[in-house]
Amino acid sequence: MENTSLQQQLLEAGVHFGHLRKKWNPKMLPYIFAEKKGIHIIDLNKTVEGLQEAAAALKAIARSGKKIMFVATKKQAKEIVQESAKRVNMPFVTERWLGGMLTNFNTVRKSVKKMQSIEKMLNDGSAENLNKKEKLTLTREKEKMEKVLSGIANISRVPSALFMVDIGHEHIALAEAKRLGISTFGMVDTNSDPNKVDYAIPANDDATKSIAIIVNYITAAIAEGLADRQNSKDDESNDESEESAEAKAARFESKQDGADDKRRGGGRGPGGPGGAPKRRVAGPGAGGRKPAGK
Repeated sequence: MENTSLQQQLLEAGVHFGHLRKKWNPKMLPYIFAEKKGIHIIDLNKTVEGLQEAAAALKAIARSGKKIMFVATKKQAKEIVQESAKRVNMPFVTERWLGGMLTNFNTVRKSVKKMQSIEKMLNDGSAENLNKKEKLTLTREKEKMEKVLSGIANISRVPSALFMVDIGHEHIALAEAKRLGISTFGMVDTNSDPNKVDYAIPANDDATKSIAIIVNYITAAIAEGLADRQNSKDDESNDESEESAEAKAARFESKQDGADDKRRGGGRGPGGPGGAPKRRVAGPGAGGRKPAGK
């Protein structure tokens, strides 16, 4: 029933509409159901399979605490992807893909730090000493950098996976990910090669509704993975708290036993209550017998 319901939703969103037959990639043949009026129709059974497989893998990655980068620089996908990535606190690129964003990550991080430094100057009043022109230049530079780098400002290392809306459009990002051995996920239309990504989701990557339903499904899976991770942490924390309480109780009992032993054995020493009285040694002039000749 779940698959039937999902298929119906995909059908209503127009996920099955591919490109014109003359634009097709022959490697997409296993994912094409039919041709209608010169347009290829994607097999939604294959879409459901690919979507569920990709969602399960992304959920596992999110559960492990690793980062998944969303990439969509197409006009119709930008807003959808940006909102979804922010919802699960994942990095995203929705403007221009900077060459070397992954393969030259350290240099990109320097640009991010520069952007953050300018932002700090403008916010804490450090820029007040600058003249109007210099301040305006800084503001414009920050806005320009923010437009491209804001989505990756909070990551300190290369992500473990890349999710792309159109693998043909994002070919530079795909090539960099492949070079670094990063897992790749993508929506693949009938004009693309599905073998270029590790997890292909055959779907219409041009229609807003189609993009939204696929991206939202993927985002929900990532959110589940993050929730599972948080629950595991909470359980571990509770276990540690219980162990700590037990350890404290054990230490307290140990101290009590030690104190009881001390109280019971404290009066048994020489001269103590209940112990043998000390022998008094008599000295000269204390009733003792004087030695002869003295």
